[in-house]
Order: sequence, then C-alpha cells, then structure tokens
Amino acid sequence: MSRRCELTGKTRQIGHRVSHSNRKTKRRFLPNLLNVTLMSDALGRSVRLRISANALKTIDHRGGLDAFLLAARDADLSPRALEIKRQIAKKRATAA
Repeated sequence: MSRRCELTGKTRQIGHRVSHSNRKTKRRFLPNLLNVTLMSDALGRSVRLRISANALKTIDHRGGLDAFLLAARDADLSPRALEIKRQIAKKRATAA
C-alpha cells in the first residue's frame, strides 16, 4: 500500500535532517494518512478511502465527498476515486 492520498495525490516529500553542527542527512516527510469511510449522497452508499487529514478537512469545507470529487482534477485522483467520481457524475446526469 503506497503512502499516497487517494483524493489529493499528496505523497512523501524528501528533505534534510539538520543537526546542531549543520550536517545534513536525508529524511522523509510522510503525509498524515487515515483510513476513513465517507458517505456519498448521490450514490447513497459509503466509500472507504485512504486519505490525508488535510483532504478530510477540505471535504468538510467543500460540503461533502460528492462536491469535492466533482471539483477535483482527474490527475490527482487515484483510479478508485476516479471511478467513484464517474459514478457520481453519471448518477447526477440521470437525475437531472
């Protein structure tokens, strides 16, 4: 399982650990990933995703999973999230 957010594409970053004597050694900054179950209003079912804490806050801010996915770029989404986005768009198109 990769250390990558399924919604934002946030992944590990590389930097330096700097000692008091200013020696630099490589280190990794890992995203704060959470396994969450989110409810999709359009699909009427829950979806399990591995997302970052930052993405979880953004979902709440934008008004739910459906609104977040419809506004998200396809390049950032994982294949699972992209499939959920397509299902939501299809469901909304048939409802309208």
